Formats: sequence, C-alpha cells, structure tokens
Amino acid sequence: MHERSSVGELANRLREELNRYSPGGKLPSSRALVDRYRVSPVTVSRALAQLAAEGLVVTRPGAGAYRAEPRPSADPAGDTSWQEVALSADGAADLVPRTVNASGVVVTLAAPPPGVIEFNGGYLHPSLQPERAMAAALSRAGRRPGAWGRPPLDGLPELREWFARGIGGAVSAAEVLITAGGQAALTTALRALAPPGAPVLVESPTYPGMLAIARAAGLRPVPVPVDADGVRPPLLADAFRATGARVFVCQPLFQNPTGAVLAPERRGEVLRIAREAGAFVIEDDFVRRLVHEDAPPLPRPLAAEDPDGVVVHVGSLTKATSPSFRVSALAARGPVLERLRAIQIVDTFFVPRPLQEAALELVGSPAWPRHLRSVSTELRVRRDAMTSALLAGLPQLALPHIPSGGYHLWLRLPDGTDEAALVAAALRAGVAITPGRPYFSAEPPAPHVRLSFAAVAGTGEIAEGVRRLRTACDEVL
Repeated sequence: MHERSSVGELANRLREELNRYSPGGKLPSSRALVDRYRVSPVTVSRALAQLAAEGLVVTRPGAGAYRAEPRPSADPAGDTSWQEVALSADGAADLVPRTVNASGVVVTLAAPPPGVIEFNGGYLHPSLQPERAMAAALSRAGRRPGAWGRPPLDGLPELREWFARGIGGAVSAAEVLITAGGQAALTTALRALAPPGAPVLVESPTYPGMLAIARAAGLRPVPVPVDADGVRPPLLADAFRATGARVFVCQPLFQNPTGAVLAPERRGEVLRIAREAGAFVIEDDFVRRLVHEDAPPLPRPLAAEDPDGVVVHVGSLTKATSPSFRVSALAARGPVLERLRAIQIVDTFFVPRPLQEAALELVGSPAWPRHLRSVSTELRVRRDAMTSALLAGLPQLALPHIPSGGYHLWLRLPDGTDEAALVAAALRAGVAITPGRPYFSAEPPAPHVRLSFAAVAGTGEIAEGVRRLRTACDEVL
C-alpha cells in the first residue's frame, strides 16, 4: 500500500480509539503500534504527527504520545462584514479593479475527490516524478558546507550558469535571477514591466494563472489570437498599435492550452514587431523539458535570438520534477534586470538555499538525463493513448492539433455546448476535466475543454477516463 494512504488509514484508526484514553493518558508506544497495525515506524510517526497537528495528541520526545487535554470552548464568531466596505472602497479609484480570482489556477492544483480520474492536473503523476533522485539530491544538498546559510540574492552562481546554458545564445549567468517557480517569476516580470491600469497583450487562449496575475496587478489583458503556428504577427502588430501596450506575454513552445509551437518564420517577426513598438516580450518557456519522444529538434528560446533586450525569459524546473520543486529562472538584458532584481528582493528576499543546492545536485546527477528520457517516452505513450481513445470514442470532440510536447490536449466542443454542464456531468461520471472559458481574456470564439494526460496513473486510467467522459457527453451533448 502507498505510504500516504497508510498514514491516513492509521491516523483514522487512532482517532477513533482516542476515547479509550483519558485526557493526558499515554498512548501505546510506537513499537506497539507498529506491531499492532503491521505498518512501518515511519507510518506511525507520520500518523501521530498528523494527530498532533490536529491538536488531538501531544508528543513528548523520549516519553511518547499522550491524549491532548480538551480544547476550551471557542469564542463567539466576530462580525467581519465591515471588510466588504473597506475592500471595495480601497479599489474605487483603480482604473482596472485589482480583484484576485484564483479559480483558473486552483483547478490544476486541487486534488480531485477519491475515485475521480484527474484529467485536469497540471503536473506529473507521482509515478513520473523523479522522487528518488530528488530525495537523494536534497539529502546531498543538506550536507553541503554552508547549505543552510544565506544564498547570494541573485541565486547560486552555478545554478544561474546552468540556466543560462540552457537558454543559449549570448545569455550569461550575470543576466539570470533564480526565482521560486514560474508563477512567481511571471508575477515579478509583469510588476516590473507594466504599471497598474496598463494594457498587456496576451495570447488567446492562454494560461489562466497568467491572466489572474495580470488582473490582480490591475493590468488589462488584451487578447491576440493564436493558431496552429502560434501567435499571428499581423494581429499582434494591430494590437500594439491599437492599445499602446508595452508588454506581450507568450509561450512560444508547446503553448498552453493549444500545444502550438511558434513557427520559424514568425519568431523574428514577433521580436521585430515588439521592438518597433518599444515593448517587451515575456517568454514563458514552461515545458521545454517535457518534450515527447517523437518530437523534431526544438527551436531555441526566443531569448537566445534577442541581442536587444526585448525578451524577458522565464524557465522552470517545476513541470519536469514536482509541484513542490519550485526553482525557476528569470533572464533579461539591460536596465530591466535591475528592476526585476529589486522587485524579487522586496517580495521574497531569495529562494531558500537548500532548494537551490538540491536543484544543482539534481541536474548534475546521472539520474537527471535518465529521468528526462523516461518522461519523454511516457508522455508520448500517454498522448497517443488519449488521442486514440478520443478519436475512437468521442469523434464529436474536435482535436485540431496533436502536440509533440507538454502534457495536455485542447479540444473544441460542438457549437452551443454548455462547458459548465459538461464539466459537472464529467465529475458526476468520475472524471475531472478543465473548462475552456478561463483560458480566454475576452469572449471565447467557441466552447473548449483541456484534458491532461500527465497527472493520471497510466494508459489504463486514460482509457477509463475517456469512457467516463463519453458518458458525460451522452448526457450533455
């Protein structure tokens, strides 16, 4: 049985048996619990820690665990209704309301109910994560001299150098800042480049988390449509002229959600259009390390082809490792680098040194290229399995593009489909899917859903998930 489920089951059993003990009474020893429930000492330790966190038991080093004293009765609830006035009045003068809507991000972060197949996940399934390699890297990192000290504010030089080499071109370690995950890097970049109330050009459709960042900063996202070859340069130029925007955010490689790769003939055009507009391009290179086994050679990041400091590059290790391995990089050239650096220092000081040291240990180990090759093979297998199942069982869902990288498929629904109704029906059928509406900053041209094939256990679960989705479609379409 998986360690995590064993911990939960043991915690439940111990919780049920607490009434056998008076407050302050001593629970059986850890060794007795190991023998009684036939679990490991680690499982016992974690279960007791869970009950301690809930305030049900008290653990005393060297003495054991005891039932906690009853909690005092809670004070009556206060009246927080005054906050509605305060929060609304605070933004009354804002050109763009600085409301924070995290729903588009939460859908890929929240765990689905038990038994529900996760077609809405945004990260690798635990079986695809390099758990052993990460654990070994963290263990080695913790023993490095100075590993628990204060790191350089810009990040460890060796890690900055590693990211710079990955970007290529003339990008140097001096132009790289280590940040705490891609979401934090995008937040820093948007804060640095656009004042509240300003327009910011975004791909349409695009990553909901980026739209949430922009709106929370009081920015006005302006959509620029993409097709199978990425953003459309004539429409990008029109949008710059019409809005006066000074920032364009894009994902040139395996775009989320369409999976498109910016075509070679468009790459230089995008940079030229932005340069003529006096604007920055924020390049979110989020899944370069999740390329599929059958993909052609990857294009370089836009930042590698930009000598003029137009591109602010964001790259991350998170998608290829674990949602908790939040190590990423911001790369920029020119005066904007100092502004990015200042904002990061004010917001977060620095990324914890043990995590940076662990990242260095991981990417420098023989396990890292093996992991990337394994994930590349497995993602291709899963993509093909989901594509085949959809084409055979749900031909009414249009699949305009089959990507050669990333972890999801973007499906167009029949015109007039109620996305929310389909998502609800799918959940009742036992599969969680992502609606398309949050990916559009304005009115969507058609209903869509996004399906992830990376967050599930394997191809068997993909087949079952598509079967359940077919049940939902029979109900709604």
